[in-house]
Amino acid sequence: AVFTSGGDSQGMNAAVRAVVRFGIYLGCEVYFIKEGYQGMVDGGKNIVKADWASVSGIIHRGGTVIGSARCMDFKERWGRVKAANNLINLGITNLVAIGGDGSLTGANQFREEWSSLVKDLVDNNQISADQATKHGHLNIVGMVGSIDNDFCG
Repeated sequence: AVFTSGGDSQGMNAAVRAVVRFGIYLGCEVYFIKEGYQGMVDGGKNIVKADWASVSGIIHRGGTVIGSARCMDFKERWGRVKAANNLINLGITNLVAIGGDGSLTGANQFREEWSSLVKDLVDNNQISADQATKHGHLNIVGMVGSIDNDFCG
C-alpha cells in the first residue's frame, strides 16, 4: 500500500505512480491509503485497490491525488492499533510512506511496534492467531516527500 503524509511536495504524484505501476509489474496487489495516516486509522473506503489506470495522467498534477492529512490519532497507541487492524484485515504488510521527517518517523515507529500491536489485536480478539502469524512482520519503504530541506543523503 502507498500513502502520502504531511504537507504536499513536488513529485509526490510521480512517486505514487511509480509505486503503483512497479508493484503491478511485479504481480502485487497495490492499495492506496487515502488521506495519509488518518485514512489508515479510519480504514473503510480510505484503503482501496489501485490499478494501472488509476495513476494515469497524474504526474503533472500538483499536490497528491490520494490526499494527505495530519493525524493526531496515529500519534496515540490506540490509533496505531486501529491502523494495524485495518491493514491486517486487508492483508497489507508492506507500506510505502511518502512524506517528510514526521511522516517517516511515524512509519518507523509503526514498524518498531508492529509485533506488539499485533499481539494487542490477538489479545483483544480483533484478529485470529492465524492472521497474526501470517501478518506478523511489517515492511516499510520510506520516500522523502518534503520541501523542508531537512534530510541529507
